[in-house]
Amino acid sequence: MLVGIGDSVTAGFGASPGFSYFQRLVRNPAGDPPSVEGVNLSRVFPNLKSTNLAVSGSTSPQHIRFQIPKLLRQPTNVLGIVAMTTGGNDIIHNYGKTPPSEGAMYGATFEQAQPWITNFAERLESMISAAIDAFPGGCEIFLANIYDPTDGLGDISRAGLPTWREGMKIHAEYNRVISEAANRHRHVHLVDIHHAFLGHGIHARQFWREHYDRVDPYYWFYTNLEDPNDRGYDALRRLFLNKMAEVFDRKAGENSKAIK
Repeated sequence: MLVGIGDSVTAGFGASPGFSYFQRLVRNPAGDPPSVEGVNLSRVFPNLKSTNLAVSGSTSPQHIRFQIPKLLRQPTNVLGIVAMTTGGNDIIHNYGKTPPSEGAMYGATFEQAQPWITNFAERLESMISAAIDAFPGGCEIFLANIYDPTDGLGDISRAGLPTWREGMKIHAEYNRVISEAANRHRHVHLVDIHHAFLGHGIHARQFWREHYDRVDPYYWFYTNLEDPNDRGYDALRRLFLNKMAEVFDRKAGENSKAIK
């Protein structure tokens, strides 16, 4: 069973019908690039079922309160594959239109954000534990970190949002929490979308920048800046599938050695 948990990135906001990364994990839509034809989880797992609990605009407090309880305990013959994006909206909401608060941190100082970062780490730990408990037959969680549409420069004001002096430090702390959670749990695997999306944000065409991608110098974000466009969702699909292939190949090798 493939399960989606999280925000609009996993919900697929901004994607053409059938072209979200989660949908393309399950099956290829008509018009998908020939290079990935037939590359999907249904091809590998013929009995695959999927459910996407992600909700656009949701934050990590809402993920643990409303989405995780919907993750029902499965029979022991069901393998869980969980795709999760969480925390991004905690940082960017409410775009500086309201004073910073937990779950809507935009504009916060680094000191002000410290208890919210700690709470995020605790929530993430609880979410991981609940997902693993829901699949007594086994579960692999593929946890994405948070990308940066400023391509590492932090100049979010160029996209029309208020200047946020310490935003990059807070963003880095959230990604640290996510990375440490993946390192701590053998069934949690980091999908590094942060690194992959550098060079495809608001500076994508500026060839003199550090992260300029000469092979693919294109913008991967939707018009709202916080979600991917179809090209970005294609990249996400490939990142998740590559990490899944790495994990399941390794586990197949471990099982083979155990049988011998």
